[in-house]
Amino acid sequence: MRLDTVSFKSGARSWLYPLDMQLAPGQINPLLGATRSGKTTLLRIMAGLERPTTGRVLDGDRDLTRVPVRERSVAMVYQQFINYPSLSVRENIASPLRVAGRSAAETASVVDELAGLLHLSDLLSRLPGELSGGQQQRVALARALAKGADVLLLDEPLANLDYKLREALREELPRLFARQRTTVVYATTDPQEALQLGGTTHVLVEGRLVQSGPTLQLFHEPATLDVAKAFSDPPLNLIDARIDPARGAMLQTGKVLPLSARALELAASSTGAVTLGLRPHRLALRPGAGTDARFEGRVELAEVGGSETYLHVATDGLSLVAQVAGVHRLALGSPCTLYFDTADLYGFDAAGATLFGPR
Repeated sequence: MRLDTVSFKSGARSWLYPLDMQLAPGQINPLLGATRSGKTTLLRIMAGLERPTTGRVLDGDRDLTRVPVRERSVAMVYQQFINYPSLSVRENIASPLRVAGRSAAETASVVDELAGLLHLSDLLSRLPGELSGGQQQRVALARALAKGADVLLLDEPLANLDYKLREALREELPRLFARQRTTVVYATTDPQEALQLGGTTHVLVEGRLVQSGPTLQLFHEPATLDVAKAFSDPPLNLIDARIDPARGAMLQTGKVLPLSARALELAASSTGAVTLGLRPHRLALRPGAGTDARFEGRVELAEVGGSETYLHVATDGLSLVAQVAGVHRLALGSPCTLYFDTADLYGFDAAGATLFGPR
């Protein structure tokens, strides 16, 4: 499927600005963006539930723009899962096969296979109301997969599940999709989810498609500050600076961060003012191999999350967030030194374009 200059406007509001997007066939296509970035609108246009204000939806040479939902080879699963409450799990999964006129034997075979893949085999006789939220979502996924559509659209399908189940399904789904060989568009606000899914990611920011490409490549080589922010959770640490060609990046406090000759060369096209970006997991509490800079400050907040600690540190007129491994009990107001390698810094110009980044 391909989108050709697709936009969407409702009343005076533009939800999508003209964009071109080519889905990677037979792969997972994470659609990454914040809430209200246009992800659901884009999925609904692909599904045929909305008609674009401008542009076309293409399947090869076939124009799908005005083709109704029932005539598209597309299945969709919403964040708020939908199952038929009066039908058993088996009947829910079988419903698209029966609509398609499949034989009873073929229907039973497909249902049993999908139930096995999604760990529903022991639940086939139950009604949706007798299932947990995670089990109901797996039923909705199984029913969508049973349709055998060329394109499967998933709108934050795991957002309402508990942490453990969400993590388990994140691991299972890529294997399941690879086995089905379906083109999957998976909308998410979570960069970790996009990274775990892999495939080809498309980043949406306020209704604009800002970058598409292999997921890991976009993570390591964001074309803009917006893409770098989309792939950072906790948020990217942003530092205002000016480039001194002889010394490096000079902060507003006068502190200088050394930059490589390559970074200085790439930043030479800027007017001098840059925004530096540093991912929280690149900050450490102890010096290590390669660390050539540090910030000294005081702890504003220490949050323990599982096996990691998120430290908010006030330093040099900045408020930095560090994501460090392990549980660290640091008192509020206590001194704290954060170490990092300046080779891990990104540099962005005034327009938000990436000037340099880690190699």
